[in-house]
Amino acid sequence: MRRPFQNGFPGRPHGRKTGDDAETRAQHYLEGQGLRTLRRNYLCRAGEIDLIMQHRETLVFVEVRYRKNARFGSAAESVTSAKQKKIIRAASHWLSREKRHNTPCRFDVLALTGEGEALRIEWITDAFQQELV
Repeated sequence: MRRPFQNGFPGRPHGRKTGDDAETRAQHYLEGQGLRTLRRNYLCRAGEIDLIMQHRETLVFVEVRYRKNARFGSAAESVTSAKQKKIIRAASHWLSREKRHNTPCRFDVLALTGEGEALRIEWITDAFQQELV
């Protein structure tokens, strides 16, 4: 018997819940490392930022990526240049809206790979850079 369609595909788990779970794990991990959450899932026309956090005097825009396994490439490798540009545009929008253009910023990637006890977390600080306008 076939399993019902979920998220448009038979047998595939609901993608948004998996993403939310990964973001929650990432947020807790980074808070445990001393970062403070300012915003989660900031969405604007330019794109989305998974987590906006404060690390000392620096604003940190975090892209969270999850892969059950690395068969099709690592979670970190999935942050393409096109995705980076969207994150940068969304960050620029947030900075403008919050009037925080003079605040030091960086872009981090938090990559989660595996499941349960075998979950591996890779935190890449300053993963990519771009001049914010």
